[in-house]
Amino acid sequence: MPSFDYENEKRAMGYTAICGCDEAGRGPLCGPVVAAAVILPEGCDIEGLNDSKKLTEKKREALFDVIKEKAVAYAIADASPAEIDEINILNASMLAMRRAVEALPVRADFALIDGNCSRGFEIPTETVVKGDAKSASIAAASILAKVTRDRQCAELDRLYPQYGIAKHKGYPTKEHMDAVREHGPSPIHRKTFLKFLDK
Repeated sequence: MPSFDYENEKRAMGYTAICGCDEAGRGPLCGPVVAAAVILPEGCDIEGLNDSKKLTEKKREALFDVIKEKAVAYAIADASPAEIDEINILNASMLAMRRAVEALPVRADFALIDGNCSRGFEIPTETVVKGDAKSASIAAASILAKVTRDRQCAELDRLYPQYGIAKHKGYPTKEHMDAVREHGPSPIHRKTFLKFLDK
């Protein structure tokens, strides 16, 4: 279960506003990549907090509101399909995460970043592989990012019902790829992710 070990280690070094940062939606064929940054109060106890992928949709939705209520500060940002196509998904993920950190209403002085890559941040960072299962603030960020992106997918599904986005959340399922073959890509599809159309 996620703990405050990483956050406490940074506090011991003198940092006071440590945020966790994570993204959702790197793999889908459509829609933005969404990132969240969260600063939790020291020792904050949020029952059931865990890596968003290990939680049911209902549990994530419930925790979404609890996290926003208990956080010292949070921010959610994204990078568009056009930006993903222009600078690639890794750079777009970093861009979304930097936007989230910079949008925090309380300025963070250290960022714990999920994964093994961190670039371009204005404050010191540490990457934590599988951070959403280890750090409480990264886990909180993963839930805000995942719920936000899932809600965006529900909206995209209303705009483009022919692709079944609400069901597969934009991931490259057979059903999704067949729909893209049949109807062609929509404006919210990532053109660089559609190599299967060339086959």
